[in-house]
Amino acid sequence: MPDRGSPLTQGRERSSWIRLRTLILLRWVAIIGQVTAISVAQQLYHLQLDMLFCFFAVGASVVVNLIAMFAFPENKRLSEYENFLMIMFDVLQLGFLLYLTGGLHNPFALLLLGPVIISANVMGLRSTLIIGGTTILLVTLLGQNHLPLIDRQGGTLRIPDLFVFGNWVAMVIAIVFIGAYSLRISSETQSMSDALAATNMALSREQKLTDLGGVVAAAAHELGTPLATIKLASAELMEELDDRPDLQEDAALIRQQADRCRDILRDMGRAGKDDLHLRQAPISTVIQEAAEPHMHRGKIIHFSERPEHGASLQQPSILRKPEVIHGLRNLIQNAVDFSKANVWIEAMWSGDSISIRIQDDGSGFPPHFMGRIGDPFMRFPRSEADQLSRPGYEGMGLGLFIAKTLLERSGAELSFANADNPRLKHNTRHSQQGAVVDVIWPRSKIDAQMTPHAIPTGANQPIRV
Repeated sequence: MPDRGSPLTQGRERSSWIRLRTLILLRWVAIIGQVTAISVAQQLYHLQLDMLFCFFAVGASVVVNLIAMFAFPENKRLSEYENFLMIMFDVLQLGFLLYLTGGLHNPFALLLLGPVIISANVMGLRSTLIIGGTTILLVTLLGQNHLPLIDRQGGTLRIPDLFVFGNWVAMVIAIVFIGAYSLRISSETQSMSDALAATNMALSREQKLTDLGGVVAAAAHELGTPLATIKLASAELMEELDDRPDLQEDAALIRQQADRCRDILRDMGRAGKDDLHLRQAPISTVIQEAAEPHMHRGKIIHFSERPEHGASLQQPSILRKPEVIHGLRNLIQNAVDFSKANVWIEAMWSGDSISIRIQDDGSGFPPHFMGRIGDPFMRFPRSEADQLSRPGYEGMGLGLFIAKTLLERSGAELSFANADNPRLKHNTRHSQQGAVVDVIWPRSKIDAQMTPHAIPTGANQPIRV
């Protein structure tokens, strides 16, 4: 059962851009290493290298780096295409240098893995495939085509052909494996980063709405007495102005507007409750507040509360945390989206735990995706009936991820199952079909009277600015 969460498509490409200065720094390190290796090979080991072309290859990197340093601002970030050109240049430059220094007989051929790893981490699949394919082609050509390494006596330094073939196989496998591994890890990291950003935005929005409800509720509470006084005074004026119809109408208007102010404040603050109770509420109230946006979407939502065996009959008062309300709201939205006609929300409590079960009468979770429920940006295959009923829907898994992350942040454990699963912890009392989500908290995490920061009772404290 996918959800209606929207992916964060805007800005995802830009978030993978890296600074030009980062590549410039890496290239300077490579240039220093190449000059050192060439100098040591000639001066210490007396290898007969074509120094003119070797330093020409290194000089090309120096020129490109200097142009990049002086032609672009220090804070420039490369697009994927610009990044692709830079890394492709490094691959070709290193390939040319290896051609001059023995090809795969040169142990430094291993450095060709570097550009592949960088491209897999900062670029998309297409660019990584092109760079990886180019690198494999270079490795293949360098196995047979290269200038020989000649020592001081004029002998050719070479390793047996079997080892050359082994080096080629190892390089190709390493390019494919490390490239694919880095690309996969980078993609999952990017998806998780985007999903967590969406979670934080959702929590921030819910927190602002909760804070706004508290301010409005406090204003309604404080303005209640003066509004009542205005109503009482206007009523007395209306009685005393029977002989002055024009003034009596003004008094009636004052009373009418006072009633209007009371109704406006009540409507604006209905989710805020009242001050101390803003931070706690009976579990049934919190559930209904979370379900309120989906109460009139053509599906019937059934609410029930019951204690488990041996527990108190009085339902617990829980913390009205924004993450709890928003997380439950996403789960309820998902159930409403995929139900046929009914959604059941059942609250249960015992001496040491509080749980909420959300079940719908839809087709349930796809069994082969059960272990991946809650992963961000994951599309589920849709049945033909579902595509006909909601042709514009494209689930990305983000809503369930946000719900799971927020509820787990509040101390809950979530489990996902289908109603026909015989291993379901508690037998469902509804039709044996549809998806079932269990949200379970230890009472010490959610009970407003048992937590280390239990909500006090009594008179409201004044709001200090």
